This record gives sequence, structure tokens and C-alpha cells, in this order.
Amino acid sequence: MGEFLTFKQAITDSMTMLAKHPKAVFVGQNVRYDGQAAWDTFSGVPMGKRIEMPVAEDFQLGFCIGLSLQGYIPISFYPRIDFLILACNQLVNHLDKIPMMSDYQPKVLIRTTVGQKNPLDAGLQHTQNHTEALKLMLNTIQVYEVRTPEEVTDAYLYAYGSLASTLIIENPC
Repeated sequence: MGEFLTFKQAITDSMTMLAKHPKAVFVGQNVRYDGQAAWDTFSGVPMGKRIEMPVAEDFQLGFCIGLSLQGYIPISFYPRIDFLILACNQLVNHLDKIPMMSDYQPKVLIRTTVGQKNPLDAGLQHTQNHTEALKLMLNTIQVYEVRTPEEVTDAYLYAYGSLASTLIIENPC
């Protein structure tokens, strides 16, 4: 009988897999320093591949676009999808449109979560789900909302192999 894989373990395994790519770099708040629930999911990522960011979401994604155009594969982490809204200028007007306006194909993997309401409800500013709205706004970025460990693994494997940018929204059942 196989071992049961939890949602969090599937994410941790996926981050470890992505970290093995020589051009992968992890960018975000609390990727280098503990301070949020997803911290443990970076345990397989070497510290040398982590870049800690200030609370500057729009800058963070613009920085990642620049890294991508230089050949890196940035994994841009936003602890909540509600915070990703602050980066929508870079997401919708730049990262999504660059392939349509030029010969460049930036590859940025964006990781975010829908805040959970149990066991503690973090409130409206941290628990909204903007997945469908983002899907309507994005043309060249694949959007995945993952709810099971199997979906987590499939989405991150797709993102790893894809030439394009991918947005993965973690929303466990």
C-alpha cells in the first residue's frame, strides 16, 4: 500500500524538485526567513537560491521578469493571493503581454495561496479567491488552482517543463 501524500508534502516535494534546476531562484517574502505558514515548504531549497523581498509586491514581480529575461527561472512566492493583486500591473500588463509584443518568452512561476478560514479565519483581506478573475485577465500565462496533492504535483511538473509563465494558486480542500 502506498504512502499517503499530504497537500503540504506535495508542495514541499515540488519546491525541492524546482530547486534542482540550475537556473531556479526563489523570490518572495519569508522565503529566506521564517514568518509564515508556507516556510516549511521551502525546506528542500538551498538558502543560496532564495532571495528575500520587502513588502513590495509589484517590484517583486518586475524583478522576477527581469531575472527571467536574463535566463533565470524565478519562482515568485506571494503568501496570499490577496497580496498578488498588488502585482497585477506587472502580471497583466507586462509578464502576460511580453510574448504578444516581442520575441521574448519570459518564464516566471508564480506561487500563491488562498488563505484558509479554518482552523482560524484570517479575515476577508486574506481569504478571498481571485482565480477566475485572473484567468479572465491573462492570455499567455497558464493558471492552475490546485486543491489536492495530485493536482499540486501535476501543476508544478507542468510549470517545470513549460516554456511559458505559470500561476499556481494553492487552495487545499
